[in-house]
Amino acid sequence: MAEFEMAEFLGSISDVVRPGPARPVVVHAAELETLPADQVHNPTTLSIAGKLPTATFEIFRQTIPPGLSSDMQRHHHETVHFVISGRGHSEIEDETAGWAAGDFIYTPPWTWHRHYNDSAEEPVEFLTIENSRLLNLLGVGRRQSAGLRTVAEARRTCHD
Repeated sequence: MAEFEMAEFLGSISDVVRPGPARPVVVHAAELETLPADQVHNPTTLSIAGKLPTATFEIFRQTIPPGLSSDMQRHHHETVHFVISGRGHSEIEDETAGWAAGDFIYTPPWTWHRHYNDSAEEPVEFLTIENSRLLNLLGVGRRQSAGLRTVAEARRTCHD
């Protein structure tokens, strides 16, 4: 079996994702593709900048309506949320941390996490960046949702 070489791997995918009409270098806000609700599994809205020619990461604009949250989930990829607007808190395994506009939230791989909008009036807006494309290309991407449960409930009901 041949040894894995990162430079060779990245070179082999660059031709697939070169910018062009189907994969532009700019995707305008009106061109974001909203994922269907049945694929999101929570009350948030996820709009993907899927036509960008990224090979190893995915970019979303995520909205959490007032007073609601994302689902409790875990996945093999890392995620960073930049808080565009709003305020709230996140449960990431056994830690709870508050955040507001301008902050960054890091979610490590395979950790149960859920993000909450603490406002009853204003939505939360995130720019979400995850390295899911790379893991999917390598065949090791996995995502699991526990729905609108707590970390403890997710641990009891969802097994590796």
